[in-house]
Amino acid sequence: MHAPPPPAGTRADPVPARTPATLRPHLTELNLSAYAGHRRVSLPLHRFTLLAGPSGSGKSRALEAYAALARLAAGADLAEAFPAPGTCVPRSARPDPQRRRGFRIGCTADGPVGPVRLDVAVQVEPELRLVGERLTAGGVPLLQSALRDPGRPVVQAAWHTAGAAPVTRGPLPDDRLGTALLPLRVAGGTDGQRRVLAAAEQMVVALRSVFPCDPRPERMRGPVEPGAGRLLPGCDNLADVLSRTREECGQRHALLVAAVRAGIAGTVTGLRAERDDDGRLRARVDRGDGSPATPLELLGDGELRYLAMALVLLTGPGVLEVDPVGEVPAALQSLTVLADDLDRSLDPHQTRELARLAARMCERGHIRLIGAVSDASRVAGAEGVTVVHLGA
Repeated sequence: MHAPPPPAGTRADPVPARTPATLRPHLTELNLSAYAGHRRVSLPLHRFTLLAGPSGSGKSRALEAYAALARLAAGADLAEAFPAPGTCVPRSARPDPQRRRGFRIGCTADGPVGPVRLDVAVQVEPELRLVGERLTAGGVPLLQSALRDPGRPVVQAAWHTAGAAPVTRGPLPDDRLGTALLPLRVAGGTDGQRRVLAAAEQMVVALRSVFPCDPRPERMRGPVEPGAGRLLPGCDNLADVLSRTREECGQRHALLVAAVRAGIAGTVTGLRAERDDDGRLRARVDRGDGSPATPLELLGDGELRYLAMALVLLTGPGVLEVDPVGEVPAALQSLTVLADDLDRSLDPHQTRELARLAARMCERGHIRLIGAVSDASRVAGAEGVTVVHLGA
């Protein structure tokens, strides 16, 4: 595995210039201190990162942890973020004298205020609760919480004030991420409080920009009801989103057609969605040779997954089902796509073409892609791709 970067706040070298891309809050590291099969693992995250390794090396579990942190940042409770918490506990973990077992995960987010690190400790047994949280920036603890009284559903928290008192103390619920709650608890009346709020917002924005995407060809073949044109994680409503992009952004749609042309067999001159007699939308591929357009249900699984991922990469935050923080300017918003089994059903040519498209879109700064692949050799040497190898 690649060596992890140094912890936030410990570098002595000059701080690099802040560019528009680095100003958009984004994760630079995922920390799996004790999670499922991972122990003391730090995964560096770049604009386009692929996790590679044999079956059982933990690729899917790493993406699962990332998605769970995103749900916590969006306000979900622990049960929503970790629907099967028992599977998150390391297999080698032994109960302490109070019969408690759990797991620890975290991440680092960069952005306008520089690197900010979040570490979370979750107890699973005997009951699910967040028992520790730490938010730090520049080596300064901005938020710390710990379980003091197991009989109460709260943790005792202390956040940076740097005013008349160095910290402010108070209880926080033991089933929610304290970092996401800070804007409701911190007044912002001192420089220290404003620093806490800025760091918490950066972390929340970086995590809430996540879109877990796993195109399901079996769901994409049938007609769909017209809707808001916001893509679902399984790409079930692909025809609806195609209709919206074709009507609202001709240039983006043309780029999509060009990208799809490289991954679908035969001639491709266009993509469109037509209404059936019952008003539902059905997507078709135009061939341009005088023959009838090809309905999507006739495409292979690999072709459908390629089409769906190309659509995800080319539509971006404006079309996908993302819940951005309203106070963040559009120029600073980005979308992080989590794609497990990115190369599933794709042939080597489709994998290489999709990697080229992803690298090109990620270079622009508004899209980031963190995926998992079974065969990293298909993208070996591709520009803009960082491959992180897991397992032996």
